[in-house]
Amino acid sequence: MRDEQDRTTRYQEGSLTLPGTVMLGTGVMIGAGIFALTGQMAQMTGVLFPLSFLAAAVIVSFSAYSYIKISNAYPSAGGIGMYLHKAYGNRLPTAFNALLMYFSMVIAQSFLARTFGSYTMQLFGGDESGRMVPILGVSLIIAAFLINLLGNRMIQGVASFIGILKIGGILIFGLVGVWVADSISVDFSSPGEAGTMGNFLGATALGILAFKGFTTITNSGSEVIDPKRNVGRAIIISIAACVVIYTLVGFAVASNLSLAEIIETQDYSLAAAARPALGEYAVWFTVAIAMMATAGGILASIFAVSRMLAMLTEMKLVPHRHFGMPGSIQKHTLVYTVVLGIILTAFFDLSRIAALGIVFYLIMDIAIHWGVLRYLRKDIKANVWVPATAILLDLLALGGFVWVKLNTDPFVIGVAVGAMIVIAVGEQIFLKRSAGIEPPEGGHSHHHHH
Repeated sequence: MRDEQDRTTRYQEGSLTLPGTVMLGTGVMIGAGIFALTGQMAQMTGVLFPLSFLAAAVIVSFSAYSYIKISNAYPSAGGIGMYLHKAYGNRLPTAFNALLMYFSMVIAQSFLARTFGSYTMQLFGGDESGRMVPILGVSLIIAAFLINLLGNRMIQGVASFIGILKIGGILIFGLVGVWVADSISVDFSSPGEAGTMGNFLGATALGILAFKGFTTITNSGSEVIDPKRNVGRAIIISIAACVVIYTLVGFAVASNLSLAEIIETQDYSLAAAARPALGEYAVWFTVAIAMMATAGGILASIFAVSRMLAMLTEMKLVPHRHFGMPGSIQKHTLVYTVVLGIILTAFFDLSRIAALGIVFYLIMDIAIHWGVLRYLRKDIKANVWVPATAILLDLLALGGFVWVKLNTDPFVIGVAVGAMIVIAVGEQIFLKRSAGIEPPEGGHSHHHHH
């Protein structure tokens, strides 16, 4: 990850090639998604879970259109906060939705951290006490925090190296898993109780978490060579590559484990799928890839998320307290991000963390498409039907997901709604008190007076 979200940095225009940008996108996308979500999606929708990955890819493809169009029109704009500011100006929707994106990214970090713990404990025969997974997760976040303090070069080098190993390893797992399976048949004829439409939509919403990393590509903006052509291309190639990889892995898991086994081992289903096919060595191999993938994902994510919060602070969209800490705002936002991530990792389990993240992300995504339809359509020359379809598909997935959770774990939906009310009320009070928002440098903004 680059300094794409710290607006005080000097952009290195044309420093990212198309393959480099694709690596950046897939590196972020292939994280907890594939390692922890596979089991949770299977629990929701039964044997149809490889299909819900494909359904998620379709929804994300429609979503990507708005991001591509905005980044083509304003290629130097760093981050979702800027996109929202272009659409909604100095108003509550900008601050509220940017914070939803921020929290969904912090939640994704906690999700990665716990996934790291779940897989690591497979080397020691599992975590009977239930204490080691959060301890390992918290340790990983602290380690990523320390590397982030060492500077950008270090982060970029470590993240790129891990990215290449991870993608290669997952491809090997998928190919070998499918090759050694007795048959690559997944019995779609009897999905059973789990195969209802609501459950399928809920699993699809979870699948979207495995693709949402494409938004990091849009943040690279003018650093990409020929951004007007290559940002869109990089997003399309990244999504396509992930579809291939996820489908391979989905079938590898489904061919080597029964549905009951996938659900039972949902926090570490890839390692479990490797065991019957290839024995203990394969488990170690899978655990090693999972540890690299989750560690690399956290490293890149902490970097991007703290930049985003720093940018919101600069735009006077969020309150900021130093708490007596020395250093720049970005260092402070790094500390806040890490502390919040540690609290979530220590006290929430995987499925609950993912649930909060997907609700926040889909609502923010809908706000982006609505901003395009309502305010930016003419500026960025967007077709009306694509963002409109994206909103419809997002609402379908969100509705299915909320319906499933209300039946199985209503507490999580309560927490999500409560958190959104607190964010909205807090921001409204803050924006009324503060003197307004400085428009971001380099770029006009729409000032709406409704």
